[in-house]
Amino acid sequence: MATVGHIVSRTPASEVLSRAQQRAMLVPDCLVEARRIANTVISGWHGRRKRGIGENFWQFRPYSDGESMSRIDWRRSARDDHTYVRDREWEAAHTIWLWADLSPSMMYKSKLGAVSKESRALVLMLALAEILARSGERIGCPGIMEPISARNAAERLATAIMLSPLAEGLPETGMIRSASDLVLIGDFLDPAEKIMDRLGPLAKRGLRGHVVEIADPAEEVFPYTGRTEFTDPETGLKLTAGRAEVLRDDYQRAYVSRRDSLGVTLRHLGWTFSPHRTDRPASEALVAVHTYLSGMPGRATHGGQL
Repeated sequence: MATVGHIVSRTPASEVLSRAQQRAMLVPDCLVEARRIANTVISGWHGRRKRGIGENFWQFRPYSDGESMSRIDWRRSARDDHTYVRDREWEAAHTIWLWADLSPSMMYKSKLGAVSKESRALVLMLALAEILARSGERIGCPGIMEPISARNAAERLATAIMLSPLAEGLPETGMIRSASDLVLIGDFLDPAEKIMDRLGPLAKRGLRGHVVEIADPAEEVFPYTGRTEFTDPETGLKLTAGRAEVLRDDYQRAYVSRRDSLGVTLRHLGWTFSPHRTDRPASEALVAVHTYLSGMPGRATHGGQL
């Protein structure tokens, strides 16, 4: 029976401490990789483009009666017969919540993938934290870290992840205010209806959501042949197929249908959805999410890789 993939860390579910220790060993390497990737991506957070409190110059405009004289730019005014005020661009810190799925299904890695799904999710989350922190945004992680505005937010988030208890399933979001953005990174292998039962109410609360689906290439192409034993990493249930290749077409149809359904529903709610495979550079997914968060024109795809 040929082996196509494996669970990166096969630890009995009862040994929670061992799993937590192994995750803690993975996080520092992910932080280093996250910083390397963040340095390859344009990190400038696009301004809100309106007048307000900030450090960056916005525009010169004519002085209006009643305004404070201290706001007049005398050098610019000396160039002609008008009096001008120097406006600055509004730069208010925004709160962005980042979450990565660390459940057992994320620990899978096939021969076709560069890294495990868990590793890629952690790298993307920490790289986003690095980029956003440099731009002065407030970074938080539901149930793990309250929002902070600090240059070392990615490092502090990594530490919080290492020390946090293992949790499975989508995070609790009662603490998130409607004016925030929420970035969810995971494999989202549950039925689309079950996932939307959790995400739908968040969209109705006004949260802006961005979902990144992490997939191992083997989960898309189903390269299995001959007698193959499949194990559910969440429940431990096993399925043995005498000729795995006969399941390929039905499996791929079900896989794509689930992804398409989830993507269409999320876009209908105004959220973004981006599939990403672990055989592709992490920077591709990072650029896509950062584009959405920056409010730049972009596209959310479904049913394919970035």
